[in-house]
Amino acid sequence: MNRSIRNGAIFSLILILALLINQTWIQGGFKEQEYAQNSLNNRATYMMRETERGQINAGGQILAESTPDENGIYSRNYPTMPVSFSSVLGYASGTYGTAGLEQGYNDVLNGDSTSFLNNRAFDTGQHRQGDSIDLTLDPNTQATAYEMLSNNGYEGAVVAMRPSTGALLAMASTPSYDPNAIVNPETADAAWSEVNNDPGQPLLNHAAQEQLPPGSIFKIITTAAGLESGFTPDSQLTGAASITLPDTVTELTNYGNNACAGSGGGQVSLQTAFAYSCNTAFVEMSTEIGTDGLRDMATAFGVGESYDLGLPTAAGSLGELPDLAATAQSSIGQRDVTMTALQAAVMASTVANDGLRMEPYVVDRVLGPELQVRSETSPTEVTQAVSPEQAGTLTELMYASERNTSGYDGNSFASKTGTAEHGEDVPPHVWYVAFDPAKDVAVAVVVKDGGGFGSSATGGQVSSPIGRAVLRVAPAGGSE
Repeated sequence: MNRSIRNGAIFSLILILALLINQTWIQGGFKEQEYAQNSLNNRATYMMRETERGQINAGGQILAESTPDENGIYSRNYPTMPVSFSSVLGYASGTYGTAGLEQGYNDVLNGDSTSFLNNRAFDTGQHRQGDSIDLTLDPNTQATAYEMLSNNGYEGAVVAMRPSTGALLAMASTPSYDPNAIVNPETADAAWSEVNNDPGQPLLNHAAQEQLPPGSIFKIITTAAGLESGFTPDSQLTGAASITLPDTVTELTNYGNNACAGSGGGQVSLQTAFAYSCNTAFVEMSTEIGTDGLRDMATAFGVGESYDLGLPTAAGSLGELPDLAATAQSSIGQRDVTMTALQAAVMASTVANDGLRMEPYVVDRVLGPELQVRSETSPTEVTQAVSPEQAGTLTELMYASERNTSGYDGNSFASKTGTAEHGEDVPPHVWYVAFDPAKDVAVAVVVKDGGGFGSSATGGQVSSPIGRAVLRVAPAGGSE
Protein backbone atom coordinates (compact mmCIF):
# COMPACT_ATOMS: atom_id res chain seq x y z
CA MET A 1 0.00 0.00 0.00
CA ASN A 2 1.20 3.50 -0.77
CA ARG A 3 2.79 4.90 2.38
CA SER A 4 0.87 8.19 2.26
CA ILE A 5 -2.43 6.33 1.79
CA ARG A 6 -1.59 4.01 4.71
CA ASN A 7 -0.73 6.95 6.96
CA GLY A 8 -3.89 8.73 5.91
CA ALA A 9 -5.98 5.65 6.65
CA ILE A 10 -4.39 5.23 10.08
CA PHE A 11 -4.96 8.92 10.88
CA SER A 12 -8.62 8.62 9.79
CA LEU A 13 -9.09 5.57 12.01
CA ILE A 14 -7.60 7.44 14.94
CA LEU A 15 -9.99 10.35 14.37
CA ILE A 16 -12.98 7.99 14.13
CA LEU A 17 -11.90 6.23 17.32
CA ALA A 18 -11.50 9.55 19.13
CA LEU A 19 -14.95 10.62 17.95
CA LEU A 20 -16.50 7.37 19.18
CA ILE A 21 -14.80 7.67 22.55
CA ASN A 22 -15.93 11.27 22.94
CA GLN A 23 -19.48 10.40 21.89
CA THR A 24 -19.59 7.49 24.34
CA TRP A 25 -18.17 9.66 27.12
CA ILE A 26 -20.78 12.37 26.67
CA GLN A 27 -23.83 10.40 25.52
CA GLY A 28 -23.17 7.18 27.43
CA GLY A 29 -23.85 8.61 30.86
CA PHE A 30 -20.34 9.44 32.05
CA LYS A 31 -20.97 13.17 31.61
CA GLU A 32 -24.74 13.16 32.07
CA GLN A 33 -24.69 15.18 35.30
CA GLU A 34 -22.35 17.75 33.79
CA TYR A 35 -24.21 18.22 30.53
CA ALA A 36 -27.68 16.67 30.27
CA GLN A 37 -28.55 17.45 33.89
CA ASN A 38 -26.80 20.80 34.03
CA SER A 39 -29.19 23.34 35.55
CA LEU A 40 -28.65 25.74 32.65
CA ASN A 41 -28.95 23.19 29.83
CA ASN A 42 -31.18 24.81 27.20
CA ARG A 43 -32.80 21.55 26.13
CA ALA A 44 -33.67 20.79 29.76
CA THR A 45 -35.24 24.24 30.09
CA TYR A 46 -37.24 23.72 26.89
CA MET A 47 -38.43 20.32 28.08
CA MET A 48 -39.51 21.86 31.39
CA ARG A 49 -41.75 24.33 29.56
CA GLU A 50 -43.30 21.55 27.46
CA THR A 51 -43.72 19.09 30.34
CA GLU A 52 -46.31 18.74 33.07
CA ARG A 53 -43.54 18.48 35.59
CA GLY A 54 -44.28 16.25 38.57
CA GLN A 55 -45.37 17.67 41.90
CA ILE A 56 -43.31 17.85 45.06
CA ASN A 57 -45.47 17.04 48.08
CA ALA A 58 -45.09 16.80 51.84
CA GLY A 59 -47.62 15.79 54.45
CA GLY A 60 -50.43 15.81 51.88
CA GLN A 61 -49.65 19.37 50.80
CA ILE A 62 -48.47 20.44 47.35
CA LEU A 63 -45.18 22.29 47.63
CA ALA A 64 -44.40 22.56 43.90
CA GLU A 65 -46.53 22.07 40.81
CA SER A 66 -46.56 22.97 37.11
CA THR A 67 -49.50 24.72 35.48
CA PRO A 68 -50.03 25.54 31.78
CA ASP A 69 -50.96 28.88 30.25
CA GLU A 70 -53.38 29.31 27.36
CA ASN A 71 -50.66 28.19 24.95
CA GLY A 72 -49.90 25.01 26.85
CA ILE A 73 -46.57 26.33 28.15
CA TYR A 74 -45.93 25.14 31.70
CA SER A 75 -44.49 27.21 34.53
CA ARG A 76 -43.54 26.21 38.06
CA ASN A 77 -45.48 27.37 41.09
CA TYR A 78 -44.79 26.98 44.82
CA PRO A 79 -48.16 27.31 46.57
CA THR A 80 -47.40 26.22 50.16
CA MET A 81 -45.01 28.07 52.49
CA PRO A 82 -42.52 28.68 49.65
CA VAL A 83 -40.04 30.64 51.76
CA SER A 84 -40.02 28.01 54.51
CA PHE A 85 -39.34 25.17 52.07
CA SER A 86 -37.16 26.87 49.44
CA SER A 87 -33.83 25.74 50.88
CA VAL A 88 -34.93 22.16 50.19
CA LEU A 89 -37.08 22.59 47.08
CA GLY A 90 -34.88 25.05 45.22
CA TYR A 91 -36.48 26.38 42.04
CA ALA A 92 -37.18 25.43 38.42
CA SER A 93 -36.82 28.57 36.33
CA GLY A 94 -36.94 28.99 32.57
CA THR A 95 -34.30 31.69 32.97
CA TYR A 96 -32.02 30.52 35.77
CA GLY A 97 -32.34 26.75 35.54
CA THR A 98 -32.85 24.53 38.58
CA ALA A 99 -31.59 24.15 42.14
CA GLY A 100 -32.28 22.04 45.23
CA LEU A 101 -34.49 18.99 44.79
CA GLU A 102 -35.75 20.52 41.55
CA GLN A 103 -32.24 19.95 40.23
CA GLY A 104 -31.37 16.75 42.07
CA TYR A 105 -34.58 15.06 40.89
CA ASN A 106 -34.86 16.92 37.59
CA ASP A 107 -34.92 13.76 35.44
CA VAL A 108 -37.61 12.24 37.68
CA LEU A 109 -39.80 15.35 37.72
CA ASN A 110 -39.41 15.75 33.94
CA GLY A 111 -40.20 12.08 33.37
CA ASP A 112 -36.80 11.19 31.90
CA SER A 113 -35.87 8.52 34.42
CA THR A 114 -38.77 6.12 33.80
CA SER A 115 -40.55 6.82 30.60
CA PHE A 116 -39.77 5.73 27.06
CA LEU A 117 -43.32 6.83 26.26
CA ASN A 118 -42.60 10.29 27.65
CA ASN A 119 -39.55 10.59 25.41
CA ARG A 120 -41.70 9.59 22.43
CA ALA A 121 -44.36 12.08 23.52
CA PHE A 122 -41.79 14.87 23.64
CA ASP A 123 -40.52 13.96 20.18
CA THR A 124 -44.05 13.94 18.68
CA GLY A 125 -45.32 16.99 20.52
CA GLN A 126 -47.85 15.01 22.58
CA HIS A 127 -48.58 15.66 26.25
CA ARG A 128 -45.62 14.79 28.46
CA GLN A 129 -45.87 14.10 32.20
CA GLY A 130 -43.23 13.76 34.87
CA ASP A 131 -43.22 11.77 38.08
CA SER A 132 -43.92 13.30 41.49
CA ILE A 133 -41.96 12.99 44.71
CA ASP A 134 -43.27 12.77 48.26
CA LEU A 135 -41.00 14.15 50.97
CA THR A 136 -40.49 13.02 54.55
CA LEU A 137 -40.74 16.62 55.78
CA ASP A 138 -43.60 17.45 58.13
CA PRO A 139 -45.07 20.86 57.14
CA ASN A 140 -45.90 21.88 60.70
CA THR A 141 -42.42 20.99 61.98
CA GLN A 142 -40.80 22.74 59.01
CA ALA A 143 -42.90 25.88 59.56
CA THR A 144 -42.08 25.97 63.27
CA ALA A 145 -38.36 25.56 62.64
CA TYR A 146 -38.27 28.26 59.98
CA GLU A 147 -40.42 30.73 61.88
CA MET A 148 -38.45 30.33 65.11
CA LEU A 149 -35.34 31.36 63.17
CA SER A 150 -36.87 33.99 60.93
CA ASN A 151 -39.16 35.71 63.43
CA ASN A 152 -36.19 36.28 65.72
CA GLY A 153 -34.05 37.64 62.89
CA TYR A 154 -31.55 34.80 63.24
CA GLU A 155 -29.27 33.46 60.55
CA GLY A 156 -28.85 29.72 60.98
CA ALA A 157 -30.41 26.34 60.47
CA VAL A 158 -32.59 23.67 62.06
CA VAL A 159 -32.74 19.97 61.19
CA ALA A 160 -35.21 17.52 62.74
CA MET A 161 -34.74 13.80 62.13
CA ARG A 162 -36.34 10.47 62.96
CA PRO A 163 -33.47 8.58 64.68
CA SER A 164 -34.84 5.09 64.01
CA THR A 165 -35.13 5.56 60.24
CA GLY A 166 -33.13 8.63 59.15
CA ALA A 167 -36.22 10.39 57.75
CA LEU A 168 -35.87 14.17 57.92
CA LEU A 169 -38.87 15.98 59.41
CA ALA A 170 -37.54 19.51 58.99
CA MET A 171 -34.66 21.24 57.26
CA ALA A 172 -34.99 24.98 57.72
CA SER A 173 -32.45 27.60 56.68
CA THR A 174 -32.26 31.36 57.12
CA PRO A 175 -32.06 33.72 55.39
CA SER A 176 -34.32 32.26 52.73
CA TYR A 177 -36.09 33.40 49.56
CA ASP A 178 -39.33 33.03 47.60
CA PRO A 179 -38.78 30.69 44.63
CA ASN A 180 -41.94 32.07 42.98
CA ALA A 181 -40.13 35.35 42.43
CA ILE A 182 -37.27 33.57 40.64
CA VAL A 183 -39.51 31.49 38.33
CA ASN A 184 -41.83 34.39 37.43
CA PRO A 185 -40.37 36.08 34.31
CA GLU A 186 -41.72 39.44 35.43
CA THR A 187 -39.80 39.39 38.72
CA ALA A 188 -36.99 36.95 37.95
CA ASP A 189 -34.17 39.39 37.20
CA ALA A 190 -34.80 41.56 40.25
CA ALA A 191 -35.21 38.56 42.54
CA TRP A 192 -32.08 36.90 41.17
CA SER A 193 -30.04 40.03 41.72
CA GLU A 194 -31.40 40.43 45.25
CA VAL A 195 -30.62 36.90 46.44
CA ASN A 196 -27.18 36.87 44.87
CA ASN A 197 -26.22 40.20 46.44
CA ASP A 198 -27.49 39.27 49.91
CA PRO A 199 -24.45 38.66 52.18
CA GLY A 200 -26.51 36.07 54.10
CA GLN A 201 -26.50 33.81 51.00
CA PRO A 202 -30.18 32.83 50.94
CA LEU A 203 -29.60 30.46 48.00
CA LEU A 204 -27.37 28.34 50.22
CA ASN A 205 -28.99 25.51 52.16
CA HIS A 206 -27.37 26.46 55.47
CA ALA A 207 -28.64 23.26 57.11
CA ALA A 208 -26.84 20.88 54.76
CA GLN A 209 -24.09 22.92 53.10
CA GLU A 210 -22.67 25.32 55.68
CA GLN A 211 -19.80 23.88 57.71
CA LEU A 212 -19.34 25.61 61.06
CA PRO A 213 -17.31 24.94 64.23
CA PRO A 214 -19.61 22.93 66.52
CA GLY A 215 -18.12 23.92 69.87
CA SER A 216 -19.23 21.88 72.85
CA ILE A 217 -21.87 19.76 71.10
CA PHE A 218 -18.82 17.89 69.76
CA LYS A 219 -18.18 16.75 73.33
CA ILE A 220 -20.79 14.06 72.65
CA ILE A 221 -18.30 12.48 70.26
CA THR A 222 -15.36 13.08 72.60
CA THR A 223 -17.28 11.47 75.45
CA ALA A 224 -18.16 8.51 73.24
CA ALA A 225 -14.44 8.10 72.51
CA GLY A 226 -13.75 8.36 76.24
CA LEU A 227 -16.25 5.62 77.03
CA GLU A 228 -14.62 3.46 74.36
CA SER A 229 -11.26 4.11 76.07
CA GLY A 230 -12.52 2.97 79.46
CA PHE A 231 -13.80 6.18 81.06
CA THR A 232 -17.07 6.10 83.00
CA PRO A 233 -19.42 8.86 84.19
CA ASP A 234 -17.67 8.62 87.57
CA SER A 235 -14.15 9.02 86.18
CA GLN A 236 -12.34 11.94 87.80
CA LEU A 237 -10.96 14.79 85.70
CA THR A 238 -9.64 18.26 86.35
CA GLY A 239 -12.10 21.01 87.06
CA ALA A 240 -9.47 23.76 86.96
CA ALA A 241 -10.27 27.02 85.21
CA SER A 242 -7.39 26.55 82.78
CA ILE A 243 -5.11 23.82 81.52
CA THR A 244 -1.87 23.83 79.54
CA LEU A 245 -2.16 22.11 76.17
CA PRO A 246 0.14 19.08 75.85
CA ASP A 247 3.76 19.89 74.92
CA THR A 248 3.04 23.63 74.74
CA VAL A 249 2.87 26.67 76.99
CA THR A 250 -0.59 27.58 75.64
CA GLU A 251 -3.42 27.78 78.14
CA LEU A 252 -6.96 26.67 77.32
CA THR A 253 -9.74 27.87 79.63
CA ASN A 254 -13.29 27.05 80.58
CA TYR A 255 -16.13 29.32 79.51
CA GLY A 256 -15.78 32.60 81.38
CA ASN A 257 -12.39 31.45 82.68
CA ASN A 258 -14.15 29.82 85.63
CA ALA A 259 -13.43 26.60 87.47
CA CYS A 260 -15.86 23.79 86.73
CA ALA A 261 -18.97 24.07 88.90
CA GLY A 262 -18.52 22.60 92.36
CA SER A 263 -14.90 21.65 91.78
CA GLY A 264 -13.16 24.49 93.54
CA GLY A 265 -10.48 23.97 90.93
CA GLY A 266 -10.03 20.36 91.95
CA GLN A 267 -11.42 17.16 90.48
CA VAL A 268 -14.87 16.57 88.96
CA SER A 269 -16.59 13.53 87.54
CA LEU A 270 -17.06 13.15 83.80
CA GLN A 271 -20.81 13.45 84.42
CA THR A 272 -20.33 16.86 86.03
CA ALA A 273 -17.87 17.95 83.34
CA PHE A 274 -20.38 17.01 80.63
CA ALA A 275 -23.32 18.69 82.36
CA TYR A 276 -21.39 21.94 82.87
CA SER A 277 -19.36 21.62 79.65
CA CYS A 278 -15.99 22.01 81.36
CA ASN A 279 -13.34 22.39 78.65
CA THR A 280 -10.38 21.57 80.82
CA ALA A 281 -11.77 18.16 81.77
CA PHE A 282 -12.22 17.21 78.12
CA VAL A 283 -8.72 18.38 77.24
CA GLU A 284 -7.34 16.11 79.97
CA MET A 285 -9.48 13.19 78.78
CA SER A 286 -8.41 13.71 75.16
CA THR A 287 -4.77 13.03 76.04
CA GLU A 288 -5.85 9.56 77.20
CA ILE A 289 -8.13 8.99 74.21
CA GLY A 290 -5.40 9.93 71.75
CA THR A 291 -5.56 11.20 68.20
CA ASP A 292 -6.61 7.91 66.62
CA GLY A 293 -9.36 7.33 69.17
CA LEU A 294 -10.90 10.75 68.59
CA ARG A 295 -10.65 10.50 64.81
CA ASP A 296 -12.14 7.01 64.71
CA MET A 297 -15.13 8.09 66.78
CA ALA A 298 -15.70 11.26 64.73
CA THR A 299 -15.72 9.11 61.60
CA ALA A 300 -18.16 6.65 63.18
CA PHE A 301 -20.56 9.52 63.89
CA GLY A 302 -20.32 10.78 60.29
CA VAL A 303 -17.94 13.73 60.56
CA GLY A 304 -16.26 14.01 57.17
CA GLU A 305 -19.09 12.20 55.37
CA SER A 306 -21.68 13.72 53.04
CA TYR A 307 -25.06 12.21 52.23
CA ASP A 308 -27.00 11.66 49.01
CA LEU A 309 -30.26 13.51 49.60
CA GLY A 310 -30.77 14.77 46.07
CA LEU A 311 -29.44 18.02 47.55
CA PRO A 312 -25.90 19.36 47.89
CA THR A 313 -24.45 18.39 51.28
CA ALA A 314 -21.11 19.25 52.88
CA ALA A 315 -18.96 16.68 54.67
CA GLY A 316 -17.58 18.66 57.60
CA SER A 317 -14.16 17.80 58.95
CA LEU A 318 -12.18 16.95 62.04
CA GLY A 319 -9.22 18.76 60.53
CA GLU A 320 -5.58 17.84 60.83
CA LEU A 321 -4.45 16.43 64.18
CA PRO A 322 -0.65 16.58 64.04
CA ASP A 323 -0.15 16.33 67.80
CA LEU A 324 -1.93 16.02 71.15
CA ALA A 325 -2.30 19.79 71.46
CA ALA A 326 -4.35 19.83 68.26
CA THR A 327 -6.31 16.82 69.49
CA ALA A 328 -7.04 18.61 72.76
CA GLN A 329 -8.37 21.71 71.01
CA SER A 330 -10.43 19.59 68.65
CA SER A 331 -11.91 17.57 71.52
CA ILE A 332 -14.03 20.59 72.47
CA GLY A 333 -15.18 21.20 68.89
CA GLN A 334 -12.77 24.03 68.13
CA ARG A 335 -9.59 24.45 66.10
CA ASP A 336 -10.43 23.07 62.61
CA VAL A 337 -13.48 20.96 63.49
CA THR A 338 -16.55 21.73 61.36
CA MET A 339 -20.02 20.22 61.10
CA THR A 340 -23.29 21.03 59.38
CA ALA A 341 -26.61 21.16 61.19
CA LEU A 342 -27.53 17.98 59.30
CA GLN A 343 -24.47 16.19 60.69
CA ALA A 344 -25.26 17.47 64.18
CA ALA A 345 -28.77 16.02 63.89
CA VAL A 346 -27.29 12.72 62.71
CA MET A 347 -24.95 12.77 65.73
CA ALA A 348 -27.83 13.24 68.20
CA SER A 349 -29.94 10.68 66.33
CA THR A 350 -27.16 8.10 66.55
CA VAL A 351 -27.16 8.34 70.35
CA ALA A 352 -30.96 8.18 70.41
CA ASN A 353 -30.95 5.09 68.17
CA ASP A 354 -28.87 2.92 70.53
CA GLY A 355 -25.66 3.99 68.83
CA LEU A 356 -26.73 2.94 65.31
CA ARG A 357 -26.22 5.66 62.68
CA MET A 358 -28.86 5.77 59.95
CA GLU A 359 -28.57 7.33 56.51
CA PRO A 360 -30.64 10.55 56.45
CA TYR A 361 -33.12 10.97 53.60
CA VAL A 362 -35.71 13.53 52.55
CA VAL A 363 -37.46 11.87 49.58
CA ASP A 364 -39.86 9.21 50.79
CA ARG A 365 -41.10 7.90 47.44
CA VAL A 366 -41.47 8.59 43.73
CA LEU A 367 -44.97 8.38 42.21
CA GLY A 368 -45.97 8.02 38.57
CA PRO A 369 -48.64 10.18 36.90
CA GLU A 370 -51.31 7.65 37.93
CA LEU A 371 -49.99 7.72 41.52
CA GLN A 372 -48.36 4.34 41.11
CA VAL A 373 -45.31 3.92 43.35
CA ARG A 374 -42.17 3.97 41.22
CA SER A 375 -39.76 3.66 44.14
CA GLU A 376 -39.74 4.00 47.91
CA THR A 377 -36.85 4.80 50.23
CA SER A 378 -36.01 2.14 52.77
CA PRO A 379 -34.16 3.05 56.00
CA THR A 380 -30.46 2.31 55.63
CA GLU A 381 -28.07 1.48 58.46
CA VAL A 382 -24.63 3.08 58.12
CA THR A 383 -22.62 1.92 61.12
CA GLN A 384 -22.84 1.02 64.81
CA ALA A 385 -20.99 4.06 66.11
CA VAL A 386 -21.13 3.00 69.77
CA SER A 387 -22.65 0.06 71.61
CA PRO A 388 -26.21 0.29 72.93
CA GLU A 389 -24.78 0.40 76.46
CA GLN A 390 -22.51 3.32 75.60
CA ALA A 391 -25.40 5.08 73.87
CA GLY A 392 -27.43 4.61 77.04
CA THR A 393 -24.67 6.21 79.10
CA LEU A 394 -24.45 9.14 76.67
CA THR A 395 -28.23 9.56 76.92
CA GLU A 396 -28.06 9.77 80.72
CA LEU A 397 -25.29 12.38 80.44
CA MET A 398 -27.41 14.36 77.98
CA TYR A 399 -30.40 14.21 80.34
CA ALA A 400 -28.20 15.77 83.02
CA SER A 401 -27.00 18.39 80.55
CA GLU A 402 -30.58 19.34 79.68
CA ARG A 403 -31.43 19.77 83.36
CA ASN A 404 -28.52 22.19 83.59
CA THR A 405 -29.49 24.16 80.45
CA SER A 406 -31.23 27.52 80.76
CA GLY A 407 -34.97 27.34 80.18
CA TYR A 408 -35.26 23.74 81.40
CA ASP A 409 -38.90 23.18 82.30
CA GLY A 410 -39.05 19.60 83.47
CA ASN A 411 -39.09 18.14 79.96
CA SER A 412 -37.81 14.65 79.13
CA PHE A 413 -35.31 15.71 76.45
CA ALA A 414 -31.66 14.67 76.28
CA SER A 415 -29.44 17.49 75.02
CA LYS A 416 -26.12 19.25 74.70
CA THR A 417 -25.41 22.90 74.00
CA GLY A 418 -22.43 24.46 72.29
CA THR A 419 -20.81 27.87 72.00
CA ALA A 420 -18.30 27.98 69.16
CA GLU A 421 -15.70 30.69 68.77
CA HIS A 422 -14.75 31.51 65.19
CA GLY A 423 -12.68 34.66 65.27
CA GLU A 424 -11.57 37.54 67.46
CA ASP A 425 -14.20 40.10 68.46
CA VAL A 426 -16.91 38.09 66.67
CA PRO A 427 -19.91 36.69 68.57
CA PRO A 428 -19.89 32.88 68.75
CA HIS A 429 -22.07 30.48 66.81
CA VAL A 430 -24.45 28.85 69.28
CA TRP A 431 -25.76 25.27 69.07
CA TYR A 432 -28.30 22.97 70.64
CA VAL A 433 -28.75 19.27 69.85
CA ALA A 434 -31.38 17.15 71.57
CA PHE A 435 -33.75 14.25 71.20
CA ASP A 436 -37.04 13.10 72.69
CA PRO A 437 -36.89 9.30 73.10
CA ALA A 438 -40.65 9.07 73.59
CA LYS A 439 -41.34 10.58 70.15
CA ASP A 440 -38.34 9.21 68.23
CA VAL A 441 -37.31 12.73 67.16
CA ALA A 442 -33.92 14.45 67.27
CA VAL A 443 -33.08 18.07 66.48
CA ALA A 444 -30.06 20.23 65.79
CA VAL A 445 -30.10 24.02 65.89
CA VAL A 446 -27.35 26.49 65.04
CA VAL A 447 -27.70 30.25 65.25
CA LYS A 448 -24.82 32.13 63.70
CA ASP A 449 -22.94 34.97 65.38
CA GLY A 450 -24.85 34.77 68.63
CA GLY A 451 -28.18 35.78 67.12
CA GLY A 452 -27.66 39.39 68.13
CA PHE A 453 -26.84 38.62 71.77
CA GLY A 454 -23.18 39.50 71.40
CA SER A 455 -20.13 37.75 72.73
CA SER A 456 -21.96 36.41 75.79
CA ALA A 457 -24.48 34.43 73.72
CA THR A 458 -24.84 30.74 74.59
CA GLY A 459 -26.58 27.78 73.05
CA GLY A 460 -28.85 27.47 76.08
CA GLN A 461 -29.93 31.08 75.84
CA VAL A 462 -30.46 31.35 72.08
CA SER A 463 -30.78 27.94 70.42
CA SER A 464 -32.41 25.70 73.01
CA PRO A 465 -35.84 27.44 72.87
CA ILE A 466 -35.93 26.70 69.13
CA GLY A 467 -34.94 23.08 69.55
CA ARG A 468 -37.46 22.46 72.31
CA ALA A 469 -40.26 24.04 70.27
CA VAL A 470 -39.44 21.83 67.29
CA LEU A 471 -39.33 18.68 69.44
CA ARG A 472 -42.75 19.53 70.86
CA VAL A 473 -44.50 20.01 67.51
CA ALA A 474 -42.82 17.17 65.62
CA PRO A 475 -45.03 14.11 65.13
CA ALA A 476 -44.20 11.04 67.14
CA GLY A 477 -42.76 8.08 65.29
CA GLY A 478 -45.44 6.10 63.49
CA SER A 479 -47.92 9.00 63.47
CA GLU A 480 -47.09 10.53 60.10
